[in-house]
Amino acid sequence: MVNGSPTEAMNLTEVIDEINRIRGTLGPRETFRKPDFLHRLADRLMGSPVLRSQPAVRAFAEDARTFDDDPRLSRTKLHINGEVDNHVFSLFDASYFPALSLDYLTYRKLPADEHLTRRYASNTMPVTIERMTAGFESRVVVALFPENHLDGSQNPDDLIFYFIDKFVERHLRLTRRLVSAVMAEGSFPLVLAAGPAEVERASSWWVRLHEYHHRQGDMPIPDFLPIKRLKPLAGLEELRVDVSSMLACLHDDALPARDALLAYEYILSERLLRYSVEGIPRPNYDAVASQVLFNYLIEADGIRLRDGVIHLDPGLPGVLAAFLAEIETIERRIHSESAERVQRRLLDFANRYADFDETTKDYRHIAYFAEIKQRLGV
Repeated sequence: MVNGSPTEAMNLTEVIDEINRIRGTLGPRETFRKPDFLHRLADRLMGSPVLRSQPAVRAFAEDARTFDDDPRLSRTKLHINGEVDNHVFSLFDASYFPALSLDYLTYRKLPADEHLTRRYASNTMPVTIERMTAGFESRVVVALFPENHLDGSQNPDDLIFYFIDKFVERHLRLTRRLVSAVMAEGSFPLVLAAGPAEVERASSWWVRLHEYHHRQGDMPIPDFLPIKRLKPLAGLEELRVDVSSMLACLHDDALPARDALLAYEYILSERLLRYSVEGIPRPNYDAVASQVLFNYLIEADGIRLRDGVIHLDPGLPGVLAAFLAEIETIERRIHSESAERVQRRLLDFANRYADFDETTKDYRHIAYFAEIKQRLGV
Protein backbone atom coordinates (compact mmCIF):
# COMPACT_ATOMS: atom_id res chain seq x y z
CA MET A 1 0.00 0.00 0.00
CA VAL A 2 1.17 3.50 -0.81
CA ASN A 3 -0.20 5.15 2.29
CA GLY A 4 1.39 2.75 4.75
CA SER A 5 2.35 5.52 7.18
CA PRO A 6 1.45 9.16 7.83
CA THR A 7 4.89 10.17 6.50
CA GLU A 8 4.34 8.34 3.23
CA ALA A 9 0.86 9.82 2.85
CA MET A 10 2.16 13.33 3.47
CA ASN A 11 5.01 12.82 1.01
CA LEU A 12 2.64 11.59 -1.69
CA THR A 13 0.38 14.59 -1.13
CA GLU A 14 3.38 16.82 -1.75
CA VAL A 15 4.25 14.87 -4.91
CA ILE A 16 0.73 15.24 -6.31
CA ASP A 17 0.61 18.94 -5.46
CA GLU A 18 4.00 19.62 -7.02
CA ILE A 19 3.15 17.75 -10.25
CA ASN A 20 -0.13 19.68 -10.49
CA ARG A 21 1.79 22.96 -10.16
CA ILE A 22 4.27 21.98 -12.87
CA ARG A 23 1.65 20.63 -15.29
CA GLY A 24 -0.14 23.98 -15.11
CA THR A 25 2.93 25.73 -16.57
CA LEU A 26 3.88 23.39 -19.42
CA GLY A 27 2.67 25.54 -22.30
CA PRO A 28 1.58 24.33 -25.76
CA ARG A 29 1.39 20.58 -26.33
CA GLU A 30 3.26 21.04 -29.61
CA THR A 31 6.46 21.68 -27.65
CA PHE A 32 6.35 18.44 -25.66
CA ARG A 33 8.72 16.55 -27.96
CA LYS A 34 11.28 19.32 -28.34
CA PRO A 35 14.65 18.53 -26.71
CA ASP A 36 14.94 21.92 -24.98
CA PHE A 37 11.52 21.54 -23.39
CA LEU A 38 12.25 18.02 -22.18
CA HIS A 39 15.66 18.95 -20.79
CA ARG A 40 14.17 21.86 -18.84
CA LEU A 41 11.37 19.66 -17.59
CA ALA A 42 13.83 17.01 -16.42
CA ASP A 43 15.88 19.65 -14.59
CA ARG A 44 12.77 21.01 -12.92
CA LEU A 45 11.65 17.57 -11.78
CA MET A 46 15.04 16.61 -10.42
CA GLY A 47 15.42 20.01 -8.79
CA SER A 48 12.52 19.21 -6.49
CA PRO A 49 13.58 17.14 -3.46
CA VAL A 50 10.11 15.66 -3.02
CA LEU A 51 9.90 14.62 -6.69
CA ARG A 52 13.40 13.23 -7.16
CA SER A 53 12.80 10.94 -4.18
CA GLN A 54 10.31 9.01 -6.32
CA PRO A 55 11.75 6.23 -8.58
CA ALA A 56 9.02 6.87 -11.16
CA VAL A 57 10.06 10.51 -11.48
CA ARG A 58 13.75 9.65 -11.78
CA ALA A 59 13.00 7.10 -14.53
CA PHE A 60 11.02 9.62 -16.56
CA ALA A 61 13.59 12.40 -16.07
CA GLU A 62 16.32 10.15 -17.49
CA ASP A 63 14.12 9.33 -20.49
CA ALA A 64 13.35 13.03 -21.05
CA ARG A 65 17.05 13.88 -21.17
CA THR A 66 17.78 11.24 -23.82
CA PHE A 67 14.53 11.52 -25.81
CA ASP A 68 16.15 13.33 -28.77
CA ASP A 69 18.63 10.45 -29.23
CA ASP A 70 16.27 7.63 -28.28
CA PRO A 71 12.60 8.66 -28.67
CA ARG A 72 11.32 5.98 -26.32
CA LEU A 73 10.38 6.13 -22.68
CA SER A 74 12.14 2.85 -21.99
CA ARG A 75 13.03 3.50 -18.33
CA THR A 76 9.57 4.86 -17.58
CA LYS A 77 7.84 1.84 -19.05
CA LEU A 78 10.30 -0.58 -17.47
CA HIS A 79 9.41 0.93 -14.11
CA ILE A 80 5.69 0.52 -14.83
CA ASN A 81 5.82 -2.93 -16.45
CA GLY A 82 8.12 -4.30 -13.76
CA GLU A 83 5.69 -3.12 -11.06
CA VAL A 84 8.64 -1.65 -9.16
CA ASP A 85 5.96 0.07 -7.12
CA ASN A 86 2.36 1.09 -7.70
CA HIS A 87 3.25 4.51 -9.09
CA VAL A 88 2.75 5.67 -12.70
CA PHE A 89 4.31 8.91 -13.87
CA SER A 90 4.91 10.21 -17.39
CA LEU A 91 4.23 12.89 -19.96
CA PHE A 92 1.20 11.88 -21.99
CA ASP A 93 -0.10 12.97 -25.38
CA ALA A 94 -3.34 11.24 -26.41
CA SER A 95 -5.88 12.98 -28.64
CA TYR A 96 -8.82 11.12 -27.06
CA PHE A 97 -7.58 11.87 -23.52
CA PRO A 98 -6.84 15.61 -23.88
CA ALA A 99 -6.87 16.12 -20.10
CA LEU A 100 -3.65 14.12 -19.72
CA SER A 101 -0.26 15.80 -19.89
CA LEU A 102 2.28 15.55 -17.06
CA ASP A 103 0.47 13.25 -14.66
CA TYR A 104 0.99 10.92 -11.74
CA LEU A 105 -1.10 8.24 -10.08
CA THR A 106 -0.86 5.44 -7.57
CA TYR A 107 -3.07 2.39 -7.84
CA ARG A 108 -4.37 -0.71 -6.10
CA LYS A 109 -4.23 -3.86 -8.20
CA LEU A 110 -7.49 -5.83 -8.17
CA PRO A 111 -7.69 -9.59 -7.58
CA ALA A 112 -8.71 -11.90 -10.41
CA ASP A 113 -10.10 -15.39 -10.96
CA GLU A 114 -7.24 -17.82 -11.56
CA HIS A 115 -8.81 -19.57 -14.55
CA LEU A 116 -9.77 -16.25 -16.14
CA THR A 117 -6.23 -14.87 -15.98
CA ARG A 118 -4.67 -18.12 -17.20
CA ARG A 119 -7.10 -18.98 -20.00
CA TYR A 120 -7.55 -15.39 -21.23
CA ALA A 121 -4.05 -14.11 -20.56
CA SER A 122 -3.08 -10.57 -21.52
CA ASN A 123 -1.19 -7.61 -20.11
CA THR A 124 -4.39 -6.12 -18.75
CA MET A 125 -4.09 -4.41 -15.36
CA PRO A 126 -7.47 -3.69 -13.75
CA VAL A 127 -6.82 -1.26 -10.90
CA THR A 128 -8.45 1.23 -8.57
CA ILE A 129 -6.80 4.65 -8.46
CA GLU A 130 -5.64 5.66 -4.99
CA ARG A 131 -4.09 9.10 -5.63
CA MET A 132 -3.92 11.10 -8.85
CA THR A 133 -3.03 14.42 -10.41
CA ALA A 134 -5.55 16.58 -12.27
CA GLY A 135 -5.36 14.84 -15.64
CA PHE A 136 -6.50 11.49 -14.30
CA GLU A 137 -9.44 13.13 -12.55
CA SER A 138 -11.16 13.53 -15.94
CA ARG A 139 -14.21 11.26 -16.13
CA VAL A 140 -13.37 10.13 -19.68
CA VAL A 141 -9.91 8.84 -18.74
CA VAL A 142 -11.01 5.32 -17.86
CA ALA A 143 -7.87 3.59 -19.13
CA LEU A 144 -4.20 4.17 -19.84
CA PHE A 145 -2.64 2.55 -22.88
CA PRO A 146 1.11 2.32 -23.57
CA GLU A 147 0.77 4.47 -26.70
CA ASN A 148 -0.74 7.30 -24.63
CA HIS A 149 2.75 8.14 -23.38
CA LEU A 150 4.80 10.75 -25.23
CA ASP A 151 6.63 8.09 -27.27
CA GLY A 152 3.34 6.81 -28.74
CA SER A 153 4.52 3.20 -28.81
CA GLN A 154 3.21 -0.11 -27.54
CA ASN A 155 5.34 -3.19 -27.00
CA PRO A 156 4.03 -6.72 -26.33
CA ASP A 157 4.99 -6.63 -22.65
CA ASP A 158 3.53 -3.19 -21.89
CA LEU A 159 0.82 -3.11 -19.24
CA ILE A 160 -2.63 -1.78 -20.16
CA PHE A 161 -4.33 -0.09 -17.22
CA TYR A 162 -8.08 0.07 -16.69
CA PHE A 163 -9.38 2.28 -13.90
CA ILE A 164 -12.15 0.08 -12.59
CA ASP A 165 -13.33 2.59 -9.99
CA LYS A 166 -14.43 4.78 -12.91
CA PHE A 167 -16.21 1.84 -14.54
CA VAL A 168 -18.14 1.22 -11.33
CA GLU A 169 -19.11 4.88 -10.93
CA ARG A 170 -20.21 5.11 -14.56
CA HIS A 171 -22.26 1.91 -14.40
CA LEU A 172 -24.05 2.86 -11.19
CA ARG A 173 -24.65 6.44 -12.34
CA LEU A 174 -25.83 5.80 -15.90
CA THR A 175 -26.11 2.20 -17.09
CA ARG A 176 -28.17 1.08 -14.09
CA ARG A 177 -30.66 3.88 -14.79
CA LEU A 178 -30.90 2.86 -18.44
CA VAL A 179 -31.53 -0.78 -17.56
CA SER A 180 -34.32 0.22 -15.18
CA ALA A 181 -35.83 2.68 -17.66
CA VAL A 182 -35.86 0.79 -20.98
CA MET A 183 -35.41 -2.94 -20.37
CA ALA A 184 -38.28 -5.34 -19.83
CA GLU A 185 -38.62 -6.59 -16.27
CA GLY A 186 -36.26 -9.46 -15.53
CA SER A 187 -33.87 -8.67 -18.40
CA PHE A 188 -30.69 -8.16 -16.34
CA PRO A 189 -31.45 -9.58 -12.88
CA LEU A 190 -27.85 -9.98 -11.74
CA VAL A 191 -26.81 -6.53 -12.94
CA LEU A 192 -29.67 -4.84 -11.12
CA ALA A 193 -28.95 -6.73 -7.91
CA ALA A 194 -25.17 -6.22 -8.00
CA GLY A 195 -23.52 -4.07 -5.36
CA PRO A 196 -20.37 -2.00 -5.96
CA ALA A 197 -18.03 -4.93 -5.18
CA GLU A 198 -19.77 -7.16 -7.71
CA VAL A 199 -19.78 -4.40 -10.33
CA GLU A 200 -16.06 -3.97 -9.70
CA ARG A 201 -15.50 -7.68 -10.29
CA ALA A 202 -17.64 -7.72 -13.46
CA SER A 203 -15.76 -4.70 -14.80
CA SER A 204 -12.43 -6.43 -14.18
CA TRP A 205 -13.67 -9.50 -16.02
CA TRP A 206 -14.81 -7.37 -18.93
CA VAL A 207 -11.50 -5.60 -19.52
CA ARG A 208 -9.47 -8.81 -19.21
CA LEU A 209 -11.65 -10.64 -21.72
CA HIS A 210 -11.74 -7.56 -23.94
CA GLU A 211 -7.97 -7.21 -24.25
CA TYR A 212 -7.48 -10.95 -24.71
CA HIS A 213 -9.91 -11.13 -27.62
CA HIS A 214 -8.39 -8.09 -29.35
CA ARG A 215 -5.36 -10.29 -29.93
CA GLN A 216 -7.26 -13.30 -31.28
CA GLY A 217 -8.73 -14.11 -34.70
CA ASP A 218 -7.60 -13.66 -38.28
CA MET A 219 -7.18 -9.88 -38.00
CA PRO A 220 -6.04 -9.19 -34.43
CA ILE A 221 -5.10 -5.85 -32.93
CA PRO A 222 -2.56 -4.27 -33.04
CA ASP A 223 -1.39 -6.09 -36.21
CA PHE A 224 -4.38 -4.96 -38.27
CA LEU A 225 -4.97 -1.63 -36.57
CA PRO A 226 -4.25 0.38 -39.76
CA ILE A 227 -7.16 -1.38 -41.50
CA LYS A 228 -9.51 -0.86 -38.56
CA ARG A 229 -8.82 2.81 -37.82
CA LEU A 230 -11.98 4.03 -39.59
CA LYS A 231 -14.71 4.92 -37.06
CA PRO A 232 -17.17 2.15 -38.05
CA LEU A 233 -14.41 -0.47 -38.24
CA ALA A 234 -13.00 0.55 -34.88
CA GLY A 235 -16.52 0.11 -33.57
CA LEU A 236 -16.90 -3.25 -35.29
CA GLU A 237 -13.67 -4.41 -33.68
CA GLU A 238 -15.02 -3.43 -30.27
CA LEU A 239 -18.12 -5.47 -31.00
CA ARG A 240 -16.08 -8.44 -32.17
CA VAL A 241 -14.15 -8.62 -28.93
CA ASP A 242 -17.09 -7.85 -26.64
CA VAL A 243 -19.38 -10.42 -28.26
CA SER A 244 -16.51 -12.92 -28.06
CA SER A 245 -16.20 -12.06 -24.37
CA MET A 246 -19.92 -12.49 -23.74
CA LEU A 247 -19.94 -15.88 -25.43
CA ALA A 248 -16.90 -16.96 -23.39
CA CYS A 249 -18.82 -16.08 -20.24
CA LEU A 250 -21.75 -18.20 -21.39
CA HIS A 251 -19.83 -21.23 -22.65
CA ASP A 252 -16.64 -21.61 -20.57
CA ASP A 253 -17.72 -24.06 -17.89
CA ALA A 254 -14.44 -23.64 -15.99
CA LEU A 255 -15.40 -20.09 -15.02
CA PRO A 256 -17.38 -19.51 -11.81
CA ALA A 257 -20.94 -19.70 -13.12
CA ARG A 258 -22.53 -16.78 -11.28
CA ASP A 259 -19.61 -14.42 -11.88
CA ALA A 260 -19.57 -15.39 -15.55
CA LEU A 261 -23.29 -14.76 -15.97
CA LEU A 262 -23.00 -11.41 -14.20
CA ALA A 263 -20.13 -10.44 -16.51
CA TYR A 264 -22.25 -11.44 -19.54
CA GLU A 265 -25.15 -9.26 -18.38
CA TYR A 266 -22.80 -6.44 -17.50
CA ILE A 267 -21.02 -6.37 -20.87
CA LEU A 268 -24.29 -6.62 -22.79
CA SER A 269 -25.94 -3.82 -20.81
CA GLU A 270 -22.94 -1.52 -21.26
CA ARG A 271 -22.56 -2.25 -24.95
CA LEU A 272 -26.25 -2.19 -25.85
CA LEU A 273 -27.37 0.81 -23.78
CA ARG A 274 -24.72 3.09 -22.33
CA TYR A 275 -22.59 3.63 -25.41
CA SER A 276 -25.70 4.31 -27.48
CA VAL A 277 -26.71 7.15 -25.18
CA GLU A 278 -23.24 8.57 -24.49
CA GLY A 279 -22.52 8.88 -28.20
CA ILE A 280 -25.24 11.50 -28.75
CA PRO A 281 -25.34 13.87 -30.58
CA ARG A 282 -22.26 12.94 -32.65
CA PRO A 283 -21.62 9.21 -32.35
CA ASN A 284 -18.07 8.11 -31.63
CA TYR A 285 -16.87 4.67 -32.69
CA ASP A 286 -18.31 3.03 -29.58
CA ALA A 287 -21.71 4.61 -30.25
CA VAL A 288 -21.60 3.47 -33.89
CA ALA A 289 -20.80 -0.03 -32.62
CA SER A 290 -23.84 0.04 -30.35
CA GLN A 291 -26.00 1.15 -33.28
CA VAL A 292 -24.75 -1.78 -35.34
CA LEU A 293 -25.42 -4.25 -32.54
CA PHE A 294 -28.85 -2.84 -31.70
CA ASN A 295 -30.07 -2.85 -35.31
CA TYR A 296 -28.62 -6.30 -36.02
CA LEU A 297 -30.32 -7.78 -32.96
CA ILE A 298 -33.63 -6.14 -33.87
CA GLU A 299 -33.46 -7.51 -37.41
CA ALA A 300 -32.48 -11.01 -36.22
CA ASP A 301 -35.09 -11.06 -33.42
CA GLY A 302 -32.43 -11.26 -30.71
CA ILE A 303 -34.21 -8.32 -29.08
CA ARG A 304 -37.66 -6.83 -29.60
CA LEU A 305 -38.78 -3.25 -29.10
CA ARG A 306 -42.36 -2.94 -27.86
CA ASP A 307 -43.84 0.36 -26.73
CA GLY A 308 -40.37 1.75 -26.11
CA VAL A 309 -39.29 -1.22 -23.98
CA ILE A 310 -36.49 -3.60 -25.01
CA HIS A 311 -37.20 -7.31 -24.56
CA LEU A 312 -34.40 -9.89 -24.72
CA ASP A 313 -35.29 -13.02 -26.69
CA PRO A 314 -34.33 -16.39 -25.16
CA GLY A 315 -32.44 -17.10 -28.38
CA LEU A 316 -30.23 -14.02 -27.98
CA PRO A 317 -26.99 -15.98 -27.33
CA GLY A 318 -27.44 -17.79 -30.64
CA VAL A 319 -28.01 -14.48 -32.44
CA LEU A 320 -24.85 -13.07 -30.86
CA ALA A 321 -22.94 -16.13 -32.07
CA ALA A 322 -24.32 -15.62 -35.59
CA PHE A 323 -23.30 -11.94 -35.49
CA LEU A 324 -19.76 -12.86 -34.49
CA ALA A 325 -19.62 -15.53 -37.19
CA GLU A 326 -20.45 -12.95 -39.87
CA ILE A 327 -17.55 -10.75 -38.82
CA GLU A 328 -15.18 -13.72 -38.57
CA THR A 329 -16.20 -14.96 -42.03
CA ILE A 330 -15.27 -11.60 -43.53
CA GLU A 331 -12.00 -11.34 -41.62
CA ARG A 332 -10.98 -14.85 -42.68
CA ARG A 333 -10.78 -13.52 -46.25
CA ILE A 334 -7.61 -11.65 -45.30
CA HIS A 335 -5.74 -14.85 -46.21
CA SER A 336 -7.00 -14.79 -49.80
CA GLU A 337 -7.96 -11.17 -50.57
CA SER A 338 -6.25 -7.79 -50.36
CA ALA A 339 -6.47 -5.80 -47.16
CA GLU A 340 -8.36 -3.06 -49.02
CA ARG A 341 -10.97 -5.54 -50.23
CA VAL A 342 -11.51 -7.01 -46.78
CA GLN A 343 -11.72 -3.52 -45.31
CA ARG A 344 -14.45 -2.69 -47.83
CA ARG A 345 -16.40 -5.82 -46.91
CA LEU A 346 -16.20 -4.95 -43.20
CA LEU A 347 -17.31 -1.39 -43.93
CA ASP A 348 -20.27 -2.61 -45.98
CA PHE A 349 -21.31 -4.89 -43.13
CA ALA A 350 -21.10 -2.10 -40.54
CA ASN A 351 -22.96 0.40 -42.72
CA ARG A 352 -25.76 -2.08 -43.30
CA TYR A 353 -26.76 -1.59 -39.66
CA ALA A 354 -25.58 1.98 -38.92
CA ASP A 355 -27.15 5.26 -40.04
CA PHE A 356 -24.55 6.92 -42.28
CA ASP A 357 -25.32 10.41 -43.56
CA GLU A 358 -23.93 10.85 -47.07
CA THR A 359 -24.27 14.62 -46.82
CA THR A 360 -22.15 15.10 -43.70
CA LYS A 361 -20.10 11.92 -44.29
CA ASP A 362 -20.70 10.96 -40.68
CA TYR A 363 -22.99 8.76 -38.62
CA ARG A 364 -26.30 9.79 -37.06
CA HIS A 365 -27.54 8.65 -33.71
CA ILE A 366 -30.58 6.40 -33.25
CA ALA A 367 -33.64 8.53 -32.49
CA TYR A 368 -34.82 5.99 -29.91
CA PHE A 369 -31.72 6.53 -27.76
CA ALA A 370 -31.81 10.31 -28.27
CA GLU A 371 -35.31 10.31 -26.78
CA ILE A 372 -34.13 8.20 -23.85
CA LYS A 373 -31.22 10.54 -23.20
CA GLN A 374 -33.53 13.56 -23.18
CA ARG A 375 -36.16 11.84 -21.04
CA LEU A 376 -33.69 10.72 -18.37
CA GLY A 377 -31.59 13.87 -18.51
CA VAL A 378 -28.34 11.93 -18.74
